[in-house]
Amino acid sequence: MTIELKEDIAYILLKKMGDRPEAERGQPLDLEATDFVGRNTDKTEIMAHLDYLNQKGYINADFKGDAYADEGPNPLPDAVSVKSVELTPSGQDLLKKMSENPPKEMRSGPSTQVASKDMDFLNKVMLKGHIGDIYDARDITEVVFRTMRDLMTTEATRNVAEGLHTAATHTEKKSAQEEVADLWKDSNPLVRFLSKVRPPLNFDDETFLFRVKQEGGLPKSTGPNTVVKAVFGATKDELSSERIAEIAEFMPGKIRTLWEEA
Repeated sequence: MTIELKEDIAYILLKKMGDRPEAERGQPLDLEATDFVGRNTDKTEIMAHLDYLNQKGYINADFKGDAYADEGPNPLPDAVSVKSVELTPSGQDLLKKMSENPPKEMRSGPSTQVASKDMDFLNKVMLKGHIGDIYDARDITEVVFRTMRDLMTTEATRNVAEGLHTAATHTEKKSAQEEVADLWKDSNPLVRFLSKVRPPLNFDDETFLFRVKQEGGLPKSTGPNTVVKAVFGATKDELSSERIAEIAEFMPGKIRTLWEEA
């Protein structure tokens, strides 16, 4: 397959491999959408770059299945992976040279740092959750928040509300111009009232994900684990370590793991 080699994509891939701990070398390489923010790339192109680096002897890669298969509508899935990959000595030399003189595309414009605390809340959810519409990001966030609150005490939910006073996003779509604290409290007055008076519910991680999937109206480009982790990550950026630890205590099973990893 002929591709136009992009130095910034090649550099990101090499650096991801070079930054891994010794124990992880030769293992599958997991690449997140946030690794390629602003790079105008897709899965096919990323896999083609890996194949190119492999053919040129810069990496040793064992691909899983068809490296160029079109597996769905999402151009940046949760992870692009191969069975195993590691830098060769030639690849280490190339990475060193590129690190000393990074591609010009990495010196200006969007980079992985765009997906940081400086981004507006719903933009982070859109990016990390692979959601293409700001309204969907808002609605999904509200469902995740609602499900979180159902597991928490009234005092804990109040503590979180006090910590969430940041803009949801800057957009011309006025219904998305909200404070995150407002999303946390819920736009539905009845739900908001019940959150204040009812005791915490008790349900497991699978029920948590099922509710998000059923109530969130997720687009085909993503899944419940992905959007939950996206909302979690954006939320943690706005909270103190005390609030983060407090929320973790209420989350069940792998939901707590997603919270801690986000």
